[in-house]
Amino acid sequence: MTHQVIHIHPDAPRKPAEGQPCNGCGVCCLAEPCPVGMVISRKRVGACTALQWHEAEGRYRCGLLMRPARWPWQRLARAWAARVISAGSGCDASLSAEPTPAEDCPTRDRDETGPP
Repeated sequence: MTHQVIHIHPDAPRKPAEGQPCNGCGVCCLAEPCPVGMVISRKRVGACTALQWHEAEGRYRCGLLMRPARWPWQRLARAWAARVISAGSGCDASLSAEPTPAEDCPTRDRDETGPP
């Protein structure tokens, strides 16, 4: 079993069960970008650059749908993007999100490639 450490905003809601309505926890998009996010982020692993934290709402939102003006082509393809990212269909992340003890998390001062 492999694991991945992702850094989630401390005020983000807990990940819902698979199939439940999305609550903006951000786990799926912080773990890896969706197909559209791969194009925008220009990467296949790691957090999607389109993911945005909304302080007032206390949750993550997809910038492709929330700020389409940032990506001009997206204004024309908003419905397509919503379908591709499965917007509105519920949580499709089969990931397990568990808090990691602070002492196990790498910090900016440590080399993340080796032991602390």
